[in-house]
Amino acid sequence: MNPTLLGLAIAAVLGWAALSYGFGGFVLMAVFLAIGACVGRIVDGRLDLRTVRDALTGRRSSS
Repeated sequence: MNPTLLGLAIAAVLGWAALSYGFGGFVLMAVFLAIGACVGRIVDGRLDLRTVRDALTGRRSSS
């Protein structure tokens, strides 16, 4: 799936949530989409939780 089509699908889902459930539903759907994206990257091996933890605790920086 190319990035444009993926962005369109995400926008459609968030738009549907906003229209159907209001602002609270929009925020909740956005949080669930972000969690799903992170889980997908972890499963693919493209996101290492140790480096994320180290960056958040100040042990390493991104540079």
